[in-house]
Amino acid sequence: MIRPAVIISHLGLLILIIGIAMLTCLPWSIIYKEDVIISISLAALVTIISGLLLKRLFSTGESINFKESFALVSLGWILASVFGSLPFIFSGYLPNFADAFFETVSGFTTTGASVVKDVEAWPRGLMFWRCLTQWLGGMGIIALFIAIIAGMGAGGNQLFKAEVPGGSITDKISPRIRETARKLWLTYIIISIACLLLLLVFGMNLFDALCHTFATMATGGFSTKNASIGFYSSPYIQWTITIFMFIAATNFSLHYLAYKDRNPAVYIKSPEFRFYTGIVIAASALVTLGLYLAGGIGGWEEKIRLASFQVVSIISTTGYATADFDLWPAMSTGVLFLMMFVGGCIGSTGGNIKPGRYLIIIRRALMEFQKMVHPKAVLTMRYGGRVLNEDLVSNVVQFFCLYIMLVALGVLVLTMLGIDIVSSLTATASCLGNIGPGFAAVGPTQNYSFIPDAGKYLLSALMLIGRLEIFPMLVLLLPAYWKQ
Repeated sequence: MIRPAVIISHLGLLILIIGIAMLTCLPWSIIYKEDVIISISLAALVTIISGLLLKRLFSTGESINFKESFALVSLGWILASVFGSLPFIFSGYLPNFADAFFETVSGFTTTGASVVKDVEAWPRGLMFWRCLTQWLGGMGIIALFIAIIAGMGAGGNQLFKAEVPGGSITDKISPRIRETARKLWLTYIIISIACLLLLLVFGMNLFDALCHTFATMATGGFSTKNASIGFYSSPYIQWTITIFMFIAATNFSLHYLAYKDRNPAVYIKSPEFRFYTGIVIAASALVTLGLYLAGGIGGWEEKIRLASFQVVSIISTTGYATADFDLWPAMSTGVLFLMMFVGGCIGSTGGNIKPGRYLIIIRRALMEFQKMVHPKAVLTMRYGGRVLNEDLVSNVVQFFCLYIMLVALGVLVLTMLGIDIVSSLTATASCLGNIGPGFAAVGPTQNYSFIPDAGKYLLSALMLIGRLEIFPMLVLLLPAYWKQ
């Protein structure tokens, strides 16, 4: 049974949190005496009042149930994006709703695709909000909601699984879901502080360091510079961001357990982490080789740094750039294109299909080969020391099939809007995988502003579907879901 009042009441609390977060942008506008103080204040006021009204008018005091959790997650992200776009609209910097909504969805889903042509011309207050949306969305606005709000009831567990990358494969690090959300957010904050301090040490000013920490730890990719990280010539800054992108795309449960148990071996014990690390090393080596064979780019350190940065940036779904990789040799760009379909680990801030799912699909394929040779054999699939049931394996296979179908649909629609095939394919893959840049017209030196409004709404939908890993969004389209 779905109770609209319960859903709306909880949505009110979520909107209230977004409005309060919006207020953190004001100090920057006040310090730099910018003309967007009133715009940001008005946007925050509208958001806070809307949240309070929804909470007050529809309050029931009841917890959400299993079915309601899907609606709360999906509608929560949509409404957060609608209200999060208000500072851009009220300030006049993105007056078109399609542009403002696209930019905000890109922020909250940590995609990093942008319609902004000259971000350096923006007020710092708006730039800060733009990057903060990524940090809030990185660990998940619903996970933050669960961590703050008590009394979520049985639906809280489903809320967590519906939002955290990896879904049902994700392990809880505490029997209580609220405690799990709190520990993950605490781990997220601590690592973010470490990233911030190192960027300050290596020469970034406080504002840029904060914004790039938000985008790096969220694997979002928004930068305060038009040239992205390529603006900073310091190898120390580039290597620091490379390392923290890699960390952010690693399962945060592993980070927590490694700290709690004082045992780094938990990383090695994770089959997904080993697979993910192997892919990063192999891809970086191949891209480096491609750059070496092409010649024309610095010494070995620079080649390795550029290659490693871009591989980690794309596989982690961050989307930063230190160079226009669209101009790199075919071998290197081919590897980077393949990385657009991998993604960060389960339970990380990275999006996309995920190495863990690939491992399960590969092992399932190998099992089928074994059954062909030994038809009567009773085989079980193990992952990370536990036996996987057939339902979970089936879920992974279904996810993969739906993912490819959505890519095909996105490409079809964008080409119908007059966009070339390479741009359509990489824009779709980039938005669905929450990556950011693609190739050709949506390459690292370009943006998404040329896409028609219909295409922006489509890509916004794909970003949300990709961030929530398909099922929570699409289940709302089923008539059976809404039946009593």
